[in-house]
Amino acid sequence: MLLHATLLLAGLIPPSDTTKFYFGGENVRGCKQVTANAIYSDSIGFGFEESKVVDVRPKGRSLITGESPYFFSVKLPEGNYDVTVGLVAGSDPKSVAIRAENRRNMTGKIDLAPANLTQVSFTVHVRDTFIRNSNGEVTDRVRIKPRERNYAQWDNRLTIEFAGDSPSVRTLAVTPNTKATTVFLAGNSTVVDQDKEPWASWGQMIPAFFQPGKVAIANYAESGESLSSWIRAKRFEKVLRLMKPGDYLLVEFGHNDQKQKGEGIGAFTSYSKDLRYVIDEVRKKKGIPVLVTSVQRRSFDSTGHIQHTLGDYPAAVRAVAKEKGTAVIDLNKVTKVMYEAWGEEKSIRAFVHYPANTFPGQTAELKDNTHFNNFGAWEVAKCVVKEIQDNNIPLVKLLRKNLPAFDPAHPDSPEMLYWPASRLRASAKPDGN
Repeated sequence: MLLHATLLLAGLIPPSDTTKFYFGGENVRGCKQVTANAIYSDSIGFGFEESKVVDVRPKGRSLITGESPYFFSVKLPEGNYDVTVGLVAGSDPKSVAIRAENRRNMTGKIDLAPANLTQVSFTVHVRDTFIRNSNGEVTDRVRIKPRERNYAQWDNRLTIEFAGDSPSVRTLAVTPNTKATTVFLAGNSTVVDQDKEPWASWGQMIPAFFQPGKVAIANYAESGESLSSWIRAKRFEKVLRLMKPGDYLLVEFGHNDQKQKGEGIGAFTSYSKDLRYVIDEVRKKKGIPVLVTSVQRRSFDSTGHIQHTLGDYPAAVRAVAKEKGTAVIDLNKVTKVMYEAWGEEKSIRAFVHYPANTFPGQTAELKDNTHFNNFGAWEVAKCVVKEIQDNNIPLVKLLRKNLPAFDPAHPDSPEMLYWPASRLRASAKPDGN
């Protein structure tokens, strides 16, 4: 009991109770009062960050609305949390979206009916850089890159982004969830939670496809990483320390690995060895490893077919998976089908291809055939879900019910994605290619 109390006071473990917030200035019993003047600080433990919001009291009940998007943060120790948000539409129908941390898509499109309170729930993973032993003692740290210090996901706070048609929030409740299955993601810039528009990845889109309360997506990918550098940076050690029996690790690399040179370096040598190591270590924790083949680059030949640019790396993943009896999500195969279905011209709409001055401060044309925009990342996430379903990976039981069917041979058009743009933007491409 003494150890538990000490860790609680130190902020290393969460309280068991739900923390409730009521927005707009109304004082409601059992809730923390949040006004538009509540600016986040560690000492207060909650508040808005760089946001233009106002208090509103329609028909006597308070709420906060603001310029889309706006950001609200809550100081929390590392862990998984269930979040329930109460949204209000006002006199006209509205559509909004909720994102967490680094633009992590938590809900998809939310349609709000006039005058009604709509409650939306999701489960989110909050983390820090510390690596702790079973007693909660810090033994090491993840070797994050300098740019990651500004990410909204290594900072012991949950940051929620409200975007759309003047989103209006009345209530928010945060409850620790120690029972949810954690699905850890390992990978490079095609997987990471990209922090700025117009870049995006399938890893930051996938949370919206899983059942709230049942699954927390914990994305430990980072741009520019190979599998070996991801391990050396102690990202894998961090995942293993947090992993509990029944949790998953999805592993997709290859783009940066294929650029590594030297004796003994290659798809069927060093890369395969590292894959076996990851599989074995996850299984020691009674977790479930799932290998993912490298997503295709947008590289067409003269006949309209995708050129294979990943060398032996996808084949090595399939071979190791067969050898170790591990499930495979074959993104390399399925994205080839999808890109060719779009064709060379239409597929541009899924990647970061924009003329100069499309975004503030973007003076040069963006022309990237590796990294996705929001629409492309959403479509690749659908490919991941399709592979989980088709291969009957046990994760299928944790997907949201009644997901619309998706066929990579007949992909969507960009108009089908609801994604109100974030204020966070960058013109420099992520590491890796």
